[in-house]
Amino acid sequence: MSIPTAPAATISEHELNHPRSSAAFRSTKLLIGAYAGVSVGTLAATALLRNHTSLVNSAVWIRGVIVVATSLLMLSFAVRAARGSRAAFKRLRIGSAVMVVAIAAILCLPGTFPLWMKVEQSICGLILLGVVAVVNGRHMRALFGSR
Repeated sequence: MSIPTAPAATISEHELNHPRSSAAFRSTKLLIGAYAGVSVGTLAATALLRNHTSLVNSAVWIRGVIVVATSLLMLSFAVRAARGSRAAFKRLRIGSAVMVVAIAAILCLPGTFPLWMKVEQSICGLILLGVVAVVNGRHMRALFGSR
């Protein structure tokens, strides 16, 4: 038996369109767009270099596909959060932090990924650190009521 819960208070259009909110959402979407662009470019490079086993192995393929998928998911979370979705905002906060940790782990793994992939992942990690900083900023947490 489930207990009905009251729906979460909605975020007003005024709050969502506040200049600080608009700037934060714009920055977040721009950063995630860059992350997605780098990720798609990496997957394209992987496809072009597929016959060079010293540059592309199965780990590169798997990581490349995962990164493209997560970047597109994060972009959808950012768009929905900008429309006032608390759940999307929470997913964006958690997802961006988890991806930074995953990238740090990949950079520490010896021998699994070629140097070019580690450089690309470093770039993605720096981009995502920007996302983490924006979505965990005081204004955004206050806007969505997150602690």
